[in-house]
Amino acid sequence: MKGMFNKKRPDANAVRNLKKIVAEQFELPDDTTLSVAELNCHEPGCPPTETVITARSPDGTTNDWRVAKAIADIQETDINKLTKQI
Repeated sequence: MKGMFNKKRPDANAVRNLKKIVAEQFELPDDTTLSVAELNCHEPGCPPTETVITARSPDGTTNDWRVAKAIADIQETDINKLTKQI
């Protein structure tokens, strides 16, 4: 059984590229903080791997998006399907 801390890290270039695509898609200002987390789920009904993208604006507003894929598998077309909540 794989331990909680024995995870391989996502490719840094894939994370940078994903952040760039999200920032461009939603025309986010440079002072917006983007975080990306790849989560694995073992619960029934949830995708085995999910990427959560969070945008935090300096005014405290946040947007969260979820893509049911690993970071390395996300394409620009996946991001184009997402909508900004605010």
